[in-house]
Amino acid sequence: MLEKLPDWIWLVPVLPLLAVVINGARVLLGRASGDAAEPLTARLSSLAAFGGLLLLLAIDGLALIDHAPGHRIIGHWFGTGNWEATFSFMLDPLSLTLGTLTALIGWLVTRFSANYLHREAGFHRFFIVLSFFLAGIQFVLLAGNGLLAFVGWEMCGVASFLLIGYSWHRPVATGNALFAFVTNRGGDAGFLLGLGLAATWLGGFEWTALSQASQLSVVNDRLLVIGFVIAALAKSAQLPFSAWITRALEGPTPSSAIFYGAVMVHAGVYLMLRLEPLLVQVPDVMFGLVVAGLLTAIYAWLCGLVQTDVKSALIFAVLFQVSLMFVAIGLGWTTLALVHLCLHAAWRIWQFLLAPSWLAITRDRPPPPPAWLRHNQLLYTVALQRFWLDKLSHTLLVEPTASFARDVRALEEHFIDHAIGQPGQGKAVHADRPLVVADGLPGRVLAAASDALQHIEYRLLLRGKGGMAEKLMHRAGAYLRTLEHLLEQPRYLMMAVMATFVVIL
Repeated sequence: MLEKLPDWIWLVPVLPLLAVVINGARVLLGRASGDAAEPLTARLSSLAAFGGLLLLLAIDGLALIDHAPGHRIIGHWFGTGNWEATFSFMLDPLSLTLGTLTALIGWLVTRFSANYLHREAGFHRFFIVLSFFLAGIQFVLLAGNGLLAFVGWEMCGVASFLLIGYSWHRPVATGNALFAFVTNRGGDAGFLLGLGLAATWLGGFEWTALSQASQLSVVNDRLLVIGFVIAALAKSAQLPFSAWITRALEGPTPSSAIFYGAVMVHAGVYLMLRLEPLLVQVPDVMFGLVVAGLLTAIYAWLCGLVQTDVKSALIFAVLFQVSLMFVAIGLGWTTLALVHLCLHAAWRIWQFLLAPSWLAITRDRPPPPPAWLRHNQLLYTVALQRFWLDKLSHTLLVEPTASFARDVRALEEHFIDHAIGQPGQGKAVHADRPLVVADGLPGRVLAAASDALQHIEYRLLLRGKGGMAEKLMHRAGAYLRTLEHLLEQPRYLMMAVMATFVVIL
């Protein structure tokens, strides 16, 4: 029985998902309203987190007695003749250590949140999203292949977006949620690039395929690693992606604690530790990690000196420590980075959960910046403006995304709506009398299809007085002018260049 225990590892992420389904169903059915419904929601989420913790502790005990179970394939997902995707889990010392620590932190934060969010309007919504995040982060840490890890990676991103925008009625909260979401999508593109190249050159997504890293050429290895490095830098808020994490503090304190203080901010560090066999083949990429880590450390150190509230000071302290982990990985000190990660996560979760108390204590007397910084006007301004990274990121990432959304809406209003007709227009010639009347499901499907065809015939052939051919020519010209105007925008030219580059690869 104990030998079969590792095969039940899939319960660790699935139990929180069950809590999501049950609590979500209670909300939809109107069974989760009022103070009386809060304890059950909190207990279900807490029980799911605690169940995963117990299972991981049992597997840890087996690993200490004998050895770590290693790579376990639970089932097959999909694939081709050259590769396949599986539901697999990696139970080695790295995954078990971080998975157990994350399960413990998740359970403690769930228990803490039950009292902290009591009588909040979004109480049940918070616990649903928190359980969803706990499932996603365990997929990241325990997955035996990159594809399953990417599923968890995206689950964490969605949960982060929802909890940053927890106070959805506040424009600042929703704006910051959008900022963080858009910034992290750049990292996700790198992750997808790495997965695609791994499937092509290594024959699959399994982490065990990394043992074949020595078979790759240096150029291929470098391209493969760079994709994952971009994903790691974005998720762990390293330069040039650092601006989003300060905006993420808009969510409730428990979510800030587990997301950006203890767990999710370290996901990029974990990814680099997992990719160590690939990293050692490309010393120049490792040197790049050292440079990115040092630059982020300088940025976080200077900006942290001028903060006037506890949570902002803590988040820059987190950035500083995480950047040192990237430096350690770049120097090849992976064991030191892992120990640093575990100690830092345990320390920060306590600090962030205590932040509201410190915020009340230090509200009237924030610590001043050091004298040498106050006397250097240029450096003080740079630190106070956070190196203008927020504005730069907003200009380069958020504004193009918002412009793209506006263009899509304009295209829908001026192109698609005119092509299919505005609501209420283009009715059948005899709107009060259907073309076909039938009984039964097949007959009704045929009747609906006939009515749709009659509608199309009416719009294309019967309506209008200027001649159908002439109208079609004018409409086609208007559509082409609209498309030409859109394609003249620089962002679409850049998208075309990027798409061409991906196709060539």
